[in-house]
Amino acid sequence: MNNYDVLIVGGGAAGFFAAINTATQNPNLKIAILERGANVLSKVKISGGGRCNVTHAEFIPDELVLNYPRGEKELRGPFHNYMTGDTMQWFEDRGVPLKIEDDGRVFPVSNSSQTIIDCFLEEVKTRHIEVLLNHSVQEIKHENDTWELNTTKGIFSAPKLLIATGSNPKIWKLLESLGHQVISPVPSLFTFNIKDPRLKSIPGVVAADVHISVVNSTLQSEGPLLVTHGGLSAPSILKLSAYGALELAEREYKFQIKVNFIKQEFSDCLERLLEIKTAFPKKTILKTSQFELPRRLWEQLVIASEIPDDLRWAEVNKQQLQKIASQLTEAVFTVDGKSTFKEEFVTAGGVELKGVNFKTFESKQFKNLFFAGEVLNIDAVTGGFNFQNAWTSAFIASQHLSK
Repeated sequence: MNNYDVLIVGGGAAGFFAAINTATQNPNLKIAILERGANVLSKVKISGGGRCNVTHAEFIPDELVLNYPRGEKELRGPFHNYMTGDTMQWFEDRGVPLKIEDDGRVFPVSNSSQTIIDCFLEEVKTRHIEVLLNHSVQEIKHENDTWELNTTKGIFSAPKLLIATGSNPKIWKLLESLGHQVISPVPSLFTFNIKDPRLKSIPGVVAADVHISVVNSTLQSEGPLLVTHGGLSAPSILKLSAYGALELAEREYKFQIKVNFIKQEFSDCLERLLEIKTAFPKKTILKTSQFELPRRLWEQLVIASEIPDDLRWAEVNKQQLQKIASQLTEAVFTVDGKSTFKEEFVTAGGVELKGVNFKTFESKQFKNLFFAGEVLNIDAVTGGFNFQNAWTSAFIASQHLSK
């Protein structure tokens, strides 16, 4: 039997952050991180395209929570306790300068996730925290106020236990066997697979600000839209996928979306097209990109409107203008499946939030059982928000693990 004061299951961002902060607050504790794989912090390494999107520069708790499709209500209190600014200060204090980019995402100045990993590894070494690799937990028992974990490399025990394994079906099953309710996971951040002649020849084209809605649904979002080789991506799509994770899973990822490329009403768009007709009578419609749309996207929408290549603005009739306006403001695309967003696999699902005390991130059912990060049924849109949930939950849990 290997005895410790605190056991942490999961060698990811939340697990390391909790271990380091627990040891900082109480240096006398014997702490071990149990990681099932051969490497730690693998998700940190690939996040943000290898740069590690540490958090997001949103400093008002009530605004920050709006980025969490699941967990918005529960995180409001915790964010008043430990917030974005606290995270940034934590890294700065440990010699990791951060920068805020124009879109609000926060990265290390080094532009390398290895900087964050090296910081964590140095901290656990300094604070004598044991990191045990290839220790897959097979069984969790709770007897006589002690947590006992049976792993592939031995039995471990401690009075306090933190689960920070992220989306781990095996751990969820073990927690269910203890009596905790778990919400079945479904993918959250994903791109849409679309085969459409309007998109086929223009991968890489970005529409700066669009409005998207799912047909026969209340789901909608706004933001940049990227045409990919497989369909559509970028923040507008990812946000829609996050908030619609459960509904889109029920539809088996087969549905239609309506895209307003210019965020104008059909009637306003038609009126503007009539003005353009007067202003540029001798120019061909196909080559006169309007509404600040990328030229290649404009051309595809005009072609989809069945406008002849050589038709001039002076020659266009009202019916043709209506077709163009329809493509610009209410273009319908058929989605047939999804793809993972880069390597960052995020799920909706996990430990049911009603079973957790969000003042401490402790189980309401078991004393001294804590949770941090995505093992809970909490997930966010892209932009550093999932990491902020990890830092906040891990820090608050550490305050109680250290006592």
